[in-house]
Amino acid sequence: MKDKVTVIGIAGGTGSGKTTVVKKLVEVLPPHYVAVVPLDSYYNDTSQMTEEERHQINFDHPSAFDWKLLHQQLADLRAGKAIEQPTYSYIKCNREPETVHVAPKPVVIIEGIMTLVDKKLRDLMDLKVFVDTDADERLIRNIQRDTIDRGRTVSMVVDRYLKVLKPMHEQFIEPTKRYADIIIPQGGENLKGIGILCKYVEGLIEK
Repeated sequence: MKDKVTVIGIAGGTGSGKTTVVKKLVEVLPPHYVAVVPLDSYYNDTSQMTEEERHQINFDHPSAFDWKLLHQQLADLRAGKAIEQPTYSYIKCNREPETVHVAPKPVVIIEGIMTLVDKKLRDLMDLKVFVDTDADERLIRNIQRDTIDRGRTVSMVVDRYLKVLKPMHEQFIEPTKRYADIIIPQGGENLKGIGILCKYVEGLIEK
């Protein structure tokens, strides 16, 4: 294992295929070579809020994230230190008491909708990737995921998409494409694009 830690940021709208891209990267790199840090784990601690207040939070706005903690923990991983990554419950809209022990690895992948929003976070990255998928496709994936995994009805998902996800995507997420070193169109279905990304990352870690 080399001393240098390569940090890769993978951003894109909800349902764009970011997780698929991450899985492909993990598959092609050597076993136990990658630490994946989901941005979703770094939503703010809402323990002091009532349940009603928690459900009013806009989780698709940059202010919903604990950037200070993420900066610190990413810096620790880059310095070769292990971290205790927070875990988040979408059902409770709050952090869980348990943390996840993440050991430093040669490659650290940060994945999430707002990964490229924060300049300080971008400055810690060696490679910035934006996964770009049509809005209709992202909506379908959101419906499939949220009705199965998060206990929401189709009407709830569509209403949230129109009132929150779509405007937040256009205001905060879509503009971050300009910071990306690599843009992958058609998301997780673009196997050629993902393959090129994987080859590039392999080249980075061999230097």
